[in-house]
Amino acid sequence: MMRSTKSPERSPRLWRFMAAYFDRFVRRHLNALRLARWGVPADATGVAPLVIYSNHPAWWDAAILIVAADRLFSKRESFAPFDAAMLEKYGIFRKMGAFPVDLDSARGAAQFLSASRSILSAPNRAIWITAQGRFADVRARPLGLKPGVARLAEIAPEATILPLAVEYAFWEERGAEAFIAFGAPFAAAELLALPRPERLARLETALTATLDRLSDDVVAREPARFETLVAGRRGVGGVYDGWRRLAAALTGRRFEPGHRDGDGQEMRTR
Repeated sequence: MMRSTKSPERSPRLWRFMAAYFDRFVRRHLNALRLARWGVPADATGVAPLVIYSNHPAWWDAAILIVAADRLFSKRESFAPFDAAMLEKYGIFRKMGAFPVDLDSARGAAQFLSASRSILSAPNRAIWITAQGRFADVRARPLGLKPGVARLAEIAPEATILPLAVEYAFWEERGAEAFIAFGAPFAAAELLALPRPERLARLETALTATLDRLSDDVVAREPARFETLVAGRRGVGGVYDGWRRLAAALTGRRFEPGHRDGDGQEMRTR
């Protein structure tokens, strides 16, 4: 039987500081972080331990998940597995609830399950898992989720499981757009009732459906389908925006820094 270990470190003060830092970082480098209106998390106010598992499309994922955790699950203590080698390099994440996992060994699986057992033994906690365990394109199918995520139902049958889709795209502005959407939550006990070989497939099916629906909205390029969680700085900047600002002043128009004007029409130079 696996022994439970002490929960990973987590400093609430450091978490608040770093969450604010990443919020500013996203504002500075992305055009927006958008949440699909249909994908607002249904379990944001619950007390049962929460398992949030996502795809892993880009380097940006860590920043996006931290901002999402802070904005949408602020009353929970959030934790996440972290590649052991990378955690040695970025040790500050240890006090934000990150715990080391050796991704290339059987020992890593034991580390993951032991730490997760301790985390999920208390209420008002959430564990965030990029369940593919590697960077993968959002269009790749099957998703190839790591089997460890399906084991969490065995160690925390009272937990709620929540799929999270993450995607990035360029729309009209210079900066990229980040998009997230949560799927329908389900009880870990529901997963536990399935034969073990079917559990990972159940998780993959739920996340794939969430990803496909989110991608439909991203392709549609309709901002009204999303709630903006974080808005970055609009416009191109530099000489181009300086020229447009001067032209607006000379013609008595209001300067709109975005690529689209206030009516959603594309700005064109003349």
